[in-house]
Amino acid sequence: MAAAPDFDIGPTGPVSKAFMERNIRTFNQATDFVRQLAYYRNADKGNLLTVFTDNCGTCSTKHALLKQLADENHCEGLQLMVGLFRMNGTNTPEVSATLAVNQLDYIPEAHCYLMYKGQILDYTKQGADPSNFIEDLIEEKEIAVTQINGYKVDYHRSYLITWLSQNGPINLSLNDIWAIREQCIQDLARTV
Repeated sequence: MAAAPDFDIGPTGPVSKAFMERNIRTFNQATDFVRQLAYYRNADKGNLLTVFTDNCGTCSTKHALLKQLADENHCEGLQLMVGLFRMNGTNTPEVSATLAVNQLDYIPEAHCYLMYKGQILDYTKQGADPSNFIEDLIEEKEIAVTQINGYKVDYHRSYLITWLSQNGPINLSLNDIWAIREQCIQDLARTV
């Protein structure tokens, strides 16, 4: 994995204080902590501190939490990104059965990660590596911490509408494809 920035965490905001309460004193220690948390949706995605109380997170909440930590400590150059990639049975084996049942080779998925000096950093889970999805990356954009909820979902759904209209052989509605995607997320939560 690419080199991440490292810095000492100071009591500069609520996220920083939450890490310090757990005796996590550097950004590298924070990334290790986040990477080891279970992959599961948080009770309140709008409150990043639920990553601590739920003891879990998704790509969105985990990376937004780390970006907020960097911002609170005035770390320059770390970006929160959302990328659309072709999620398939090769880059995400946990979803292969769901895709096969629905006769899909892949489904476009929105994935959050960090970028530093042009290098992708992925702390979603143990063993997460950008090489798992970078070859299947369709597009990416920088987002703000506050955009992991509504904006990310709207961006993803908008892309899916276009993708469905351009793939005539796929006779599924947006609601159908979203339900398949939700099943894929459940598949990931069960296996990570």
